[in-house]
Amino acid sequence: MRLLSHLRLFSAAVFFIGILDVLASPQKSLGTLYRWKQMGFVFPTPEDRDAAIQSGAYIPANVIPLGVERWKSRVFVSTPRWKKGIPASLAALPIEATEASPPLTPYPSWDWHTADNCTGITSVFRMAIDHCGIMWVLDSGQVEAFETPRQICPPTLIAINLEKDSVVGRFQIPEQFVLQDSLITNIIVDSRDPQCRDLHVYISDVRRFGLIVFRAADAAFWRFSHYTFYPDPILSNYTLHGVNFQWTDGLFGMSLGSYHLGDRPLYYHSMSSSLEFVVLTSVIRDPSRVNDSVDEFKLLGESRGPTGQVSAAAVDRNGIMFFNLVSQDSIGCWDTRKQYKIENLGIVAKNNKTLVFPNDLRLDHEVPQVGWIISNRLPMYQFNLNNANEYNYRVMFLDPLAAIKHTVCQYN
Repeated sequence: MRLLSHLRLFSAAVFFIGILDVLASPQKSLGTLYRWKQMGFVFPTPEDRDAAIQSGAYIPANVIPLGVERWKSRVFVSTPRWKKGIPASLAALPIEATEASPPLTPYPSWDWHTADNCTGITSVFRMAIDHCGIMWVLDSGQVEAFETPRQICPPTLIAINLEKDSVVGRFQIPEQFVLQDSLITNIIVDSRDPQCRDLHVYISDVRRFGLIVFRAADAAFWRFSHYTFYPDPILSNYTLHGVNFQWTDGLFGMSLGSYHLGDRPLYYHSMSSSLEFVVLTSVIRDPSRVNDSVDEFKLLGESRGPTGQVSAAAVDRNGIMFFNLVSQDSIGCWDTRKQYKIENLGIVAKNNKTLVFPNDLRLDHEVPQVGWIISNRLPMYQFNLNNANEYNYRVMFLDPLAAIKHTVCQYN
């Protein structure tokens, strides 16, 4: 036991030395924590794994990571059931990397991914962690979206206490806010007080162009619709590494600006667009404004250009927004104290191998703060073009302070 303890401490030290080496150099502000050619799971026994493969319950080529979050010593990854053969849809990994391509441990347990009658976890797109240690998990309830889509369970918000690894709440999104062909895809948490009592969750409907708001105090939901949630038809045509595809994806990326004078802005954009918009959260936190707020949703500034499609975005403690430029294999930045203009938008990382379709981006609650990115070659996955002999999926980390050095986003 003493030897095992020493080995664990050694492996953790190796990881933290590695991450500090990367985050200490402006040239190495972005690093890879884990990477996979295909993703595996920690099954209860080897026999269970063999049986899952034989039955088709586990098809390694069909598993893709989509969402990422970090809390203390763990990184959480979602694997939506977009194709057959995904045995679990939410998993945990240690932050102290001991191997390059570890199997995923289903979270909070296998039982939650094998439950029937919509009592477990069906298909998780993304999750967001508040500063009190509750992970808010967005379960779409939809399976096989890239094959024969089936809505087998209602879209549901699941709250998990990360200190106890226990589900502490399930909140089904009411039917009147889930439209025909809705695709509930992204989520951020707005928590302001120390005990997280004044907490709201903002949820995007990428296919039916809506913003759903959840108030934790009384488990109430309401929904906003607005023309700024729609995609740009021209930006709905993508070409990435020779793959051409069309996605008419609306409201997707959301990030929260700094809290000031009792309010804070919500920045948002459609996936298939190059425009950024903004609305004050005091507006969307008020259900009485659902039908009386059309002028409150405003264009933020200039277009990002013909390859300016962005997936996820997040604003760090210093007011710097980081955003995934999916058509450019890049991560961009913007200082929210400046105007949203092309000359104020920078690139903090670019790589045509490791950043092919950076899909999710989150900033953790640690000090110093670290950014977490999933890159997953999603278009290649969708069309079955991934090579099982190459690394297709990555969990990456970013040092916000080092990343903006020598860019337009660097502040004095």
